[in-house]
Amino acid sequence: MRRFGTWIAAAALGIGGAAQAEQVGEIGVDWAGNDIVIEAIPDPEVAGVTCHIAYFDRSFIDRIANGNWFEDPSNSSISCRQTGPITVGDIDRSEAGEDVFRTSRSIVLKTLRVKRIFDEANQTLIYVAHARELTQGSAKVSMSTVPLYGAD
Repeated sequence: MRRFGTWIAAAALGIGGAAQAEQVGEIGVDWAGNDIVIEAIPDPEVAGVTCHIAYFDRSFIDRIANGNWFEDPSNSSISCRQTGPITVGDIDRSEAGEDVFRTSRSIVLKTLRVKRIFDEANQTLIYVAHARELTQGSAKVSMSTVPLYGAD
């Protein structure tokens, strides 16, 4: 029953992401089976950049005990690094940037997103992980930057 809410929401709502994440680690944090999941997300438009995102994944036991069946917390952490020669593709260069990755965190339209913003003046890519909710935003945010000096 791992990732129960995420799977149900993704199937029911057809929510996917621009990039595909690959799970690279899982840390058990308590007796109830709650985990911290670590995924690698290569930027689909910037070759040579990979982001690693960590988030809390509620267990079946925790869902029963707390009664909130269909939602995972908004907490996440991100770190992005150069993992090869960087080649910047056709990216959105506006202040709003663009989604690199998103995945459902509930059955009621809550998503975990990774957004890329290009800071042209400083030649830096900024990656922001945050939750987006239907009725209210989340103040829980994590950010990582990748300098582009010497990149194509």
